[in-house]
Amino acid sequence: MTMTPAPPAVGSKAPDGQATPLRRFVPALLATQLGFCIAVFTPLQLLLALRLDEMAGDGANKAFGLVTGIGALCALLSNPIAGRASDRTRARFGRRRSWMLTGSLALALVLTALSATTAVWQVALLWSLAQVVGNFQFAANNAILADQIPPARRGGVSGLVGAVAAIGPLAGIGLANAFPAGGSLQWLSVAIASAGLTVLAVLLLRDPRSTAPKPPLNLRTLLGTFWFNPWRHPAFGWAWLVRFLIMATHAAVGYTTLFLMQRFDISKGDVGSVVLGISAVTLVSVAAVSVIAGYLSDRLQRQLPFVVFAGPTAALGLVLMAAADSIGAVYVASAVLGVGTGTFLAVDLALCVRVLPSAEDAGKDLAIINIANSLPQSLVPFAAPALLAIGGYPALFLTLAALGLLGAAAILRVPEIGREAAPGRAAPITRT
Repeated sequence: MTMTPAPPAVGSKAPDGQATPLRRFVPALLATQLGFCIAVFTPLQLLLALRLDEMAGDGANKAFGLVTGIGALCALLSNPIAGRASDRTRARFGRRRSWMLTGSLALALVLTALSATTAVWQVALLWSLAQVVGNFQFAANNAILADQIPPARRGGVSGLVGAVAAIGPLAGIGLANAFPAGGSLQWLSVAIASAGLTVLAVLLLRDPRSTAPKPPLNLRTLLGTFWFNPWRHPAFGWAWLVRFLIMATHAAVGYTTLFLMQRFDISKGDVGSVVLGISAVTLVSVAAVSVIAGYLSDRLQRQLPFVVFAGPTAALGLVLMAAADSIGAVYVASAVLGVGTGTFLAVDLALCVRVLPSAEDAGKDLAIINIANSLPQSLVPFAAPALLAIGGYPALFLTLAALGLLGAAAILRVPEIGREAAPGRAAPITRT
């Protein structure tokens, strides 16, 4: 068994003249990411809770956990398949653009169908489908960044993408609040806005047709879609674990609407405006910190200190949320959680791209990383009813806070920029 050099740097392989100019690429990437975030996180933070409260009444907590848990499980399974499909696509429209557009339009159609649901099982079925088709767009969004952004600029772009992750829910909630609470127009407005932004993005992007040879698609290749070897690529494995642990803290956001309605007795008609205000505070925290931290990461050529800061800060936000006895306290807790989340998002995507095992399979490998996003969204809703029964919302929030602290500890096993070969650190390698 011999050691060979690591694969070419991801993000530097697009032929000259074929990659999208940065002045067009960044707005296009932000537009498609914003469209995805509006379509997925607005239902998670507002629309699903309103719809299920109307259908399930006192059983809304269990229904919400069931719907979002099953949906996240579907996202977990579909994301690697979406990434593999993107890597292998030979369409003239481009391997990434094809799936951005297809996934976004399909997601808009499913959201439109959700506006007409009348039973919990219908919501569960359609939300699961929404997660599947949406992940084809999401996988392509991440992969095109790996394809076309050079390493020296990834921190800044990653920070902007992190800011969009906060803007998306706020923009979606603000749009939905322009229509009657729980009505079909809320869903339709979100669907149209999401699809429109993605259409704009694909018009701006260049996406060279891939001609690289691929192994035949057989059972072994298909099963490999869901697997990477953490012993062969330890840095990638630790990066996966860090994202899983810290994004588990962010899963608490999905319970904001129910938390406010149940702890503070806010009515269904008023909760949308309160969630919008809290989301605005989170947006300011996430967006400002994410952009600044991403820029600083590029300037300092450091990523690990930002994650070490992010984990405990997000945990502190959840501790404050658990102890909140007023709406004002919830605002403060959300701001602190936003600072932690924004700091992490500023460097997370750039860090993950840096330790990818393969440049040619960037879509598939980033999709495996994205499982670390989806898995907490699946596990937390399934575990939440038990935690809520044991100790209410404090038990839920404090458990997630502990995971954030573990994520900050796990980042110490990932090599810093330029130190991938340092002794005692997990470095990505390729063996033949």
